[in-house]
Amino acid sequence: MGKGIDRGENRRAGRAAALAVAACMLLASCTSFMGQQDKRALAQVLPTVGSQVRGTVSFVERSDGVQVSYNLMGLPPDSDHAIQVHDRGDCNAADASSAGAVFAPAADRLKPGARVEGDLGNIHADSNGVAIGFIVAPEVSLDGVRSVLQRAVLVHRDAIDPYAYPARGTGPALACGVIKPQ
Repeated sequence: MGKGIDRGENRRAGRAAALAVAACMLLASCTSFMGQQDKRALAQVLPTVGSQVRGTVSFVERSDGVQVSYNLMGLPPDSDHAIQVHDRGDCNAADASSAGAVFAPAADRLKPGARVEGDLGNIHADSNGVAIGFIVAPEVSLDGVRSVLQRAVLVHRDAIDPYAYPARGTGPALACGVIKPQ
């Protein structure tokens, strides 16, 4: 009799161990399936003096660059605008001049006519003055030397003309927001 009880207990212990191993494998596969959490940041964009532009600009680091998603309102209807990251995370000046120059960590990128990292691209406002979309920016990141964290994102009056040489200005800032980690 004693041997029968031992075998039953051994079978139960074996099943429990097998279930534990299966559970660990399942959890491990879920973790590898979900991957590491993406690095994220967000800027609440507020109008500069005389502007009505406001909204959010979010940043998500991906393998192909940083996805910059924007949801802005108060822009002139049917218009194009530059969106840029500037050096300092300071939007205190009424015209956003406290944000400094366009973010450009690589000195060799400062050659005349070269696009700098902070030039994210152009956005388009619809007939209601709303701009919703995203840009993938492979030149920036959310950590290291090319990090946009704690810098300012600005929406400018004019679009960037990629064919102009020398590059023309983007006009005054319509809105500014500090990029903060989420």
